[in-house]
Amino acid sequence: MADQWEIWDVYKALLALAAGIILGLERELKDKSAGLKTITVICLGSALFAILSYRIGGENEPTRIASYIVSGIGFIGAGVIFKDAVNVSGLTTAGIIWLAAAVGSSIGFGEFYLAGTFMAASLLIVYLSPFLNNLFKAKKQTRIICFVITKADRKIKEQIYRDLKQQGIKIEERKIELKDNHLIISAEIIISTSTVGNLENYLIENELIMSFSL
Repeated sequence: MADQWEIWDVYKALLALAAGIILGLERELKDKSAGLKTITVICLGSALFAILSYRIGGENEPTRIASYIVSGIGFIGAGVIFKDAVNVSGLTTAGIIWLAAAVGSSIGFGEFYLAGTFMAASLLIVYLSPFLNNLFKAKKQTRIICFVITKADRKIKEQIYRDLKQQGIKIEERKIELKDNHLIISAEIIISTSTVGNLENYLIENELIMSFSL
């Protein structure tokens, strides 16, 4: 098939560029791992794949190439997700990457209004989410507690667990380690936000607990 240049392809490239900059700028301003350049390139690449898919696949099979964008972009999105203990970061960035690919694909297929609508909706929720989080704050949170006691005081561990449960804290032991006659105990707790201060005071005032992290 001969290479044909069309003015609509230029418009699509410019729109994909603009969409990528808008989506990427939000991540760039928050200093995320995938920022302006990454998301803009993803949006442009998705638009190009959609254009190629439509031209090569023809009217009978216009999504032959573009169908692989969804699975391929997942590898990039997975690379920006990190897990630290119970905390997971990068999920929003991965979602923006996925959306950038979808917006770029929509532009490549000529669905400009559809791409603009969903991009505006996504930006709306991204910018409104801090206000919504403050409005509907979670009453409970999951944390990892780690405390150190001496080997001789190992029986105090069960007493500590009982004391925490009396405060309404759900606790599940994750790991116990013996080092230099000291027991390092790690556990996952589910605690009410109003109880965090009481837990901190308990851990500080307990003389049998040599050190802790929460």
